[in-house]
Amino acid sequence: MSFIDEIKNRARQQLKTIVLPEAEDIRILQATEIAIKEGYANIILIGNEEIIKEKAKTNQINIQGANIVDPIKSSDYEKYVNLLYELRKAKGMTIEQAKELALDPVYYGMLMVKDEQSMADGLVSGAIHSTSDTLRPALQILRTSPDTKLVSAFFVMVVPNCEYGSNGTFIFGDSGLNQNPTSEELSEIAISSAKSFKQLIGEEPKVAMLSYSTYGSAKSDLTQKVVDATKLVKEKVPELLCDGELQLDAAIIPEIAKSKAPESPLKGQANILVFPDLNAGNIGYKLVQRLAKAEAYGPLCQGISKPVNDLSRGCSSQDVAGVIAITAVQAQNKN
Repeated sequence: MSFIDEIKNRARQQLKTIVLPEAEDIRILQATEIAIKEGYANIILIGNEEIIKEKAKTNQINIQGANIVDPIKSSDYEKYVNLLYELRKAKGMTIEQAKELALDPVYYGMLMVKDEQSMADGLVSGAIHSTSDTLRPALQILRTSPDTKLVSAFFVMVVPNCEYGSNGTFIFGDSGLNQNPTSEELSEIAISSAKSFKQLIGEEPKVAMLSYSTYGSAKSDLTQKVVDATKLVKEKVPELLCDGELQLDAAIIPEIAKSKAPESPLKGQANILVFPDLNAGNIGYKLVQRLAKAEAYGPLCQGISKPVNDLSRGCSSQDVAGVIAITAVQAQNKN
């Protein structure tokens, strides 16, 4: 059974409701049809009901069973205006600004997830919005988890016919959000990624802190940042299997690890790859996705109080359907 099929099975065991604020995009409607047909999530679509239904009809997409909410017509609009105002007034937001923002589908969706009475458990956005347009309202409304110091993003990479990682499955972090993390921030990304791996894949996390150097084969400020981050991870979570600084081949290939890093506790079996900056992380995931024809689910978010996940603007409907299932499983774990 594939990774995403297993995730969908888990999502079916306790149905969660996922909000999709980009409901006028065809890929979102197609993903809605998949989620409802396969029975692994309840769906709320946010937008103009007439436009959504017309687009679905024109493209022969069955969205029956999805709940469509138009903010301007919703009976909850005033409640959400006041909720947003109360959350942001200390930051200078006026009631007029709250009224305007509450009409934005992403903001409205976040307010639904915030509202304990709305039955919305998580949100997926990013098919037509930038990462900042998705995460800004998430941080303003939902805020960070109490046990997390940093919000970061990761990809679940599923590489076909691959003997490395966890049967070809890896987490790549941070590959979507933090541009040039400090050693402290890298350590938090590693710890959060380990939690996410355990939550989604269910196996022992094995974290490699990546660099262009292995155990001091090169020395610079860039390598020292990774060395320091590794030390911090081991101090914070000594039971976590983590090592660095390591080159990629020494991290994931046992034979290379024997020669380059024979003392490494990972033994070339890392399943979580922590990149030193966003340049490396973004390039790395796209290389694996395109050249190895890997499935890439993300960028998924960690560290927000409720499940919110970003999408690549180049995503397919199948990608969206997979992220919906992942978000539902994350919501189960939040409970």
